[in-house]
Amino acid sequence: MDTIASLFSFITWPVSWVIVQFHTVYGAIFGPDTGWAWGLSIVSLVILIRICLIPLFVKQIKATRGMQTLQPEMKKIQERYKNDKQRQSEEMMKLYKETGTNPLSSCLPILAQSPFFFALYHVLNGIASGDTIGAVNQSLLESAQKAHIFGAPLASKFFSSESDVAALNASLTDVRVVTAIMIVLMSASQFFTQRQLMTKNVDTTVKTPFMQQQKMLMYVFPVMFAVFGVNFPVGVLVYWLTTNVWTMGQQMYVIRNNPTPGSKAQAAYLERLHKSVTEHGKTRRRGEKAIVKAIVAKGRDRNEAERKFINGLNKAGLAAQTDGTVVKSDAAVAAQSADGSTVTTTGQPKRQQPKRQSKSQRQAKPTGEAEPKTSLTKSDEPQDAKPAGKQDAKPAAGAKKPAQKSGGGGRSKAQSGQRKGPQRPKSPSKK
Repeated sequence: MDTIASLFSFITWPVSWVIVQFHTVYGAIFGPDTGWAWGLSIVSLVILIRICLIPLFVKQIKATRGMQTLQPEMKKIQERYKNDKQRQSEEMMKLYKETGTNPLSSCLPILAQSPFFFALYHVLNGIASGDTIGAVNQSLLESAQKAHIFGAPLASKFFSSESDVAALNASLTDVRVVTAIMIVLMSASQFFTQRQLMTKNVDTTVKTPFMQQQKMLMYVFPVMFAVFGVNFPVGVLVYWLTTNVWTMGQQMYVIRNNPTPGSKAQAAYLERLHKSVTEHGKTRRRGEKAIVKAIVAKGRDRNEAERKFINGLNKAGLAAQTDGTVVKSDAAVAAQSADGSTVTTTGQPKRQQPKRQSKSQRQAKPTGEAEPKTSLTKSDEPQDAKPAGKQDAKPAAGAKKPAQKSGGGGRSKAQSGQRKGPQRPKSPSKK
């Protein structure tokens, strides 16, 4: 570890100078020789470094989104070469090269802050050995050696000898208890950060080497911290625990407000967004407009959660636009009253279908029930009231009555034992 730290000695002076400046501020409040002054100086160093790394984190998010846009192509490659894993990996790497994406982009923040980590380790190791390094002079060296964090000296380690710990006015038991607790918290925070990324913010419909890599890191990093943590000074453990907590909070914010499409986090986010949009009738923030715009642009390629979100807006009388805004749909605008007040509606009322009668109900007619008229026009005058001079004249004597046609306006009742409808004429009987 000392050899690796010496490789980053060029950044030792800036790191030690920043710690000294923070120590000057906190020393005036808590005292220059206290663990609070030196511990908060290290925490402030972490916060400052992570703020400077925010642009790199944004670049990481964009690279991750680029990987997500390639998922349909990845799925096609998996289906095409499902029996040839080697060819599948080659096609995946070819796709990454053509699109300019990097599956290792999630490791960029860790790689970027590694020089600061080793520089801090070099400074604290010098404090433990009594050497002045960078901006830490002799007086600051003596002050740092007196500082204790929960009874453990700032430069002590889990495997420090009892004589070295006694020289720093501390007990070996206190050092091992404090370092063990910090190592467990450091490993647990790293594991939780990777776990929430894998369980909530990953599209499980597509299996990629990137997902396998993330799953491997979820178990490898905590083990690495537990193994190497016993060789870290207490000050370095403070640094790494702080940066893990920062990463965990940053990851939770991203998962909640900018989730991966197709993940469980996106389904939860769209439920909250649907509730907010239906309550206020619009998208209020720029991030909400960007997500709605992306969903509308997908068209038929939307996943289940996105289709549910669009259908929910339609049922509420709203429509998502291509620019990410949400407006009232035509059905909701047509439902406004004449005085201009909006009528709450969920769409056009459904037309009620007439109740269908059974065959026995249609055939069983009450006695004396008249047949419904089939004329398309209704007459306001009674049928027996006809204009004068146009009444039917009585038939002359001897005139034959016109034969009644079969199947006239009225339906003749069938006699008992006979079939309904026109009857076949009987053959003449033989005499």
